Amino acid sequence: MMLGRLSIVLGLASTLLAQHTYTPEDIEEGGRLFRTNCVGCHGPEGNLVDGVDLGHGKFRHATTEEGLIDIVLTGIPGTAMPPNGVTSFQAGAIIAYLRSIATDGRSVVRGDAVRGASIFVNKGACNQCHRVNGDGSRVGPDLSEIGRLRRVTELERSILEPDAEVLPQNRFYRVTTNSGETITGRLLNEDTFSLQMMDSSEHLRSFRRSNLRETSFLEHSPMPSFRDKLSPGEVDDVVAYLVSLKGF
Repeated sequence: MMLGRLSIVLGLASTLLAQHTYTPEDIEEGGRLFRTNCVGCHGPEGNLVDGVDLGHGKFRHATTEEGLIDIVLTGIPGTAMPPNGVTSFQAGAIIAYLRSIATDGRSVVRGDAVRGASIFVNKGACNQCHRVNGDGSRVGPDLSEIGRLRRVTELERSILEPDAEVLPQNRFYRVTTNSGETITGRLLNEDTFSLQMMDSSEHLRSFRRSNLRETSFLEHSPMPSFRDKLSPGEVDDVVAYLVSLKGF
């Protein structure tokens, strides 16, 4: 009886979701919103919370599209699910993205994580920008828990097409001083009168805004593409290694 009831609920949710049409761009934006707002608790596949599998339509508190959107918007009182500052359409795009990840068929890890760890440090020299469990550089994003946050297909795309998606927190910052010096790096703090950043050499720099001619985020990722630097098999190995990084 329980299995039959669950099948009815999932079928109803799927039918109602299908009533709305989302473009590939909408779904891609839904994925970005999911990674920004939801992946920390639900995981990249949407299945880290016990009894919930967002990527396969398994929900606890909603059976309609409107109910799912309401949960995304307002959260669930008495639980760890908070409200999110998105619009109704964006909430629907997140749900459309979750439907899409169940059918894309690209969640299988094909490579060898041990070989990938060696490539990461040696041929790829990824630790010159990234840090894993305390080892490596702090210039780029810390990857110690990247396996909990990104899916296989997303990690592969980041390696081959780093400009395809640059999360806001990972964008590099550039300042130009009144004397003409240009510095790029990670923005750490800012207020009305000053800002602090870590430059590309891992030096902490502090600037008064009155001494700066220009400040801006960079549109493109500082990470190079490894499409012509690693073989497909080596990319699979590095992805397998990254997927294995779940934090301590």
